[in-house]
Amino acid sequence: MSVPLSQRFRQMGWALTAPFTPLDHGLIEQTLGAAALVALFERMRPSERLHGLRVMQTLKAAGYDHPDLMVAALLHDVGKSRYGLNLLDRVIIVILRRLWPAWAKKAAQGSPNGWRRALVISEQHPIWSAEDLKEAGASPLAVRLARCHANPVAQPPQNEEDRLLAALQWADDLN
Repeated sequence: MSVPLSQRFRQMGWALTAPFTPLDHGLIEQTLGAAALVALFERMRPSERLHGLRVMQTLKAAGYDHPDLMVAALLHDVGKSRYGLNLLDRVIIVILRRLWPAWAKKAAQGSPNGWRRALVISEQHPIWSAEDLKEAGASPLAVRLARCHANPVAQPPQNEEDRLLAALQWADDLN
């Protein structure tokens, strides 16, 4: 699903102001529960933490309250923290994917080194997020939601998991 450039500019603004935005750590700890999951949240960059919180808040405002969906909302991008993406990396990813999507997809294979580092991190982070969530003791559903958050979902959704995944993707795209 292609996110409009105007939305990408809003996201860039949120990323720039994230280090100065206070987060409700009580809500985050209550939602994540396990200390290992909270540690994953704390491992992320401030902009990624704010993004996860905004995704969760968007879902809650739309009436979603499934506990595994909330965990996935907060931690779906934690895999990016294995290597870290800065703002310039994110801009490059958006531009390359928009202008040359097939080439960008092919270039994103391999290890996150050299000129393709940002593309590989962007492409592989859902798998890494799922691995980190599983290791930290998240539920199997939260792990699957994180792993699949960048994959197309059947329309209309075929089951509850597809419905939750579609909701996560919708909130992620908005934020």
